[in-house]
Amino acid sequence: MATSASTTTTTSKPQPTQVEMQTSQPPRGPVTATLNFYAPPPDNSAPFNHVDTPPAGLPQRNFSDSPKQVTISDVRDSGASSFTLDNDAFAVLQNQPPSSSTIDFTSNSSIEETYYPEIESLLLKHVPGSNKVIIFDHTIRRQDPSAPRSPVQRVHIDQTAVSAAVRVRRHASSEAEAEDLLANTRYRIINVWRTLNKDPLESFPLAFASSSTLSDDDIVPVQHRYNSGFVGQTAAIKYNPGQKWYYISGITSDERILLECFDSDSLKGGSQVKGGRVAHTAFADPRTRPDAEGRESIEVRALVFGP
Repeated sequence: MATSASTTTTTSKPQPTQVEMQTSQPPRGPVTATLNFYAPPPDNSAPFNHVDTPPAGLPQRNFSDSPKQVTISDVRDSGASSFTLDNDAFAVLQNQPPSSSTIDFTSNSSIEETYYPEIESLLLKHVPGSNKVIIFDHTIRRQDPSAPRSPVQRVHIDQTAVSAAVRVRRHASSEAEAEDLLANTRYRIINVWRTLNKDPLESFPLAFASSSTLSDDDIVPVQHRYNSGFVGQTAAIKYNPGQKWYYISGITSDERILLECFDSDSLKGGSQVKGGRVAHTAFADPRTRPDAEGRESIEVRALVFGP
C-alpha cells in the first residue's frame, strides 16, 4: 500500500521594519539632515542678536539662516576616544557617575549649589593640566513651546577670542587676578552638555563640527546683546563643505559632551591646538519617531585655566 508523506509548511516570521526597530532605541549611524548656517544681513551691516526682548524698533537678530543638507557622522562609529579637545574642540565622556538625587533641575539655586561643584570636579579631572575653574552660567533647554529656552537650531559658537577675554575680566575675583590669568595662563571656555531625559535621547540631538575642519573664514563674529547693557560676542558659521560634522546617537544621562568654545593656546604660533572652537547646533533628525520624547538638556559654561 502506498503511503503519503505528510508535509509541514513553515511560515517565516516577518522581519521588523526600520520604524519598528526604532521603537526600542534611537536610530544610529550617519544621517543627512538640514543645518542652518549664516546668511548675512540684507544691508551687509554688522550682525547682532538680542538675548532678551529687543528694544522697540529692533529685531531679535538682523541676520538670517542658510539651510544646507549635511551628512553627520555618529561618534559611536569611530569611538569616543577618537576625539580630543586639542584636535576637535569637543570630547565625549562616558560612564559618568549619576548626579546627586538632591539636584532639582528646575531650580537655579539647586543647580548652582549642587550641580556646579560636580561640573568643577569633572573639568579638573578630564581637562589635562587644568587647575582652576570658574563656572559663570548655565542654560536649561526643553522642547516645549512654553519653555524659556528651547534647542537652538542654528550653527554657532558661544564665544570668541574677544568675548573670552571679557569673561575672564568679568568673572575673576579682581582686576589684578584677571590680568595675571590673561597674561600668564592658558584659558579656555568649555561648556559641559548633558541630556536630562531618562531614556536615550532621540529628539533634536546635538551636532558639532571638528575644530580641525573649521576655517577662519567660516566664522562670523556676532554682537550678543543683553538688556542689562552687557554686550558679549558669539560667532555665526558659514557653510563650508570641508567641515566634518558629528553627533552621538542615543546619548544617555551618564554621558557628557565637552564643547570647547575658545582656547587661548590656539592663538599661539606653533601650538598643537587646532582652532579651539567648536561649532554646534541642535538638529531635526529625519528618522525621529513622531512620538519620541522631547529633549531636555543642560549646558554649564565655565572658564578653565591651566597649565
